[in-house]
Amino acid sequence: MVRILILGGSWFVGRAVVADAIGRGWEVTLFNRGRSAGAPEGPLHVRGDWERAADLARLAAHGPWDVVVDVAGAVPAVVRNVARALASAAERYVFMSTISVYRDWPYQPVDESSPLWDGDPDLDPGTRRWDPDAYGPLKVGCELAIRREFGDRALFIRPHVILGPGEYVGRLPWWLNRISRGGHVLAPAPPGRAIQPVDVRDVARFTLDMIATNATGPFNVAAPIGRDTFGGLLHACREVTGSTAEFVWADEAWLAQQGVREWTEIPLWRTLPTAWAMNTDKARQAGLTCRSLQETAAATWHWLQGGGVPVAHERFAEHGISVEREAELVAACL
Repeated sequence: MVRILILGGSWFVGRAVVADAIGRGWEVTLFNRGRSAGAPEGPLHVRGDWERAADLARLAAHGPWDVVVDVAGAVPAVVRNVARALASAAERYVFMSTISVYRDWPYQPVDESSPLWDGDPDLDPGTRRWDPDAYGPLKVGCELAIRREFGDRALFIRPHVILGPGEYVGRLPWWLNRISRGGHVLAPAPPGRAIQPVDVRDVARFTLDMIATNATGPFNVAAPIGRDTFGGLLHACREVTGSTAEFVWADEAWLAQQGVREWTEIPLWRTLPTAWAMNTDKARQAGLTCRSLQETAAATWHWLQGGGVPVAHERFAEHGISVEREAELVAACL
């Protein structure tokens, strides 16, 4: 039986990892502050703040573990302290990183050998607020801190955009809720624009599969390049919600001229085709499989309709165009 320590575990990716690990019969320990509602049932819970040395020392005393999975680390100095405290209590360290660690993304295709941002493993920026410009370099710093403490006993999962039940960033929930209201829905042409978001459950499954095979090093995780399209995503949302919405496909160059914000005001939209050019050959050769956008949309809608509420996060408010602004742009297209 695998003994696994999960740092966090009550939000989005963490909940999926916990559920999968329990389903495998693994012995799960969660370490978090216990402030998020709906903590998973079953695992051993150790309450504490990973920014407090005394709490980390108390956590380490609950070991040893075969592996620690860090789904939330984003401050290098904090991750450094965590990794240092657990270096003798866990055999391996798994870190949920991001495509944002790549310096050339979204302007160039990326694979695991692509150059990273400069990162400082000892940096503490002094704030815990979301900063999209600092996010990538901070995650690189976290990876460097883990490598320094765990060496080649570290596994880095670098996913592209993650969607699915529990999503708190608000991309797919926004599209589902908007399309469910019906009417004319503004959409960025061309509908055949390739995208490659990945389901949170597939990220969790692949991560635990790699733990089971003692894999180390970095792995990019996303749906296959060219399999899915923006139009396919929106049509999946319409089908699973039972909506009669009509899509108004506006030229993306025109949308940009109107000052519509890519990625946020129209969630998941980016004019750069290289934004969805993450090479995942290494992960697929290691066993990564990705379910369809239809399955992801259906599961997310079922979660929302069942009363699912995302964890409150400042990024949620960034996503989606206002009703008034959308109506103005649609009228200009018709």
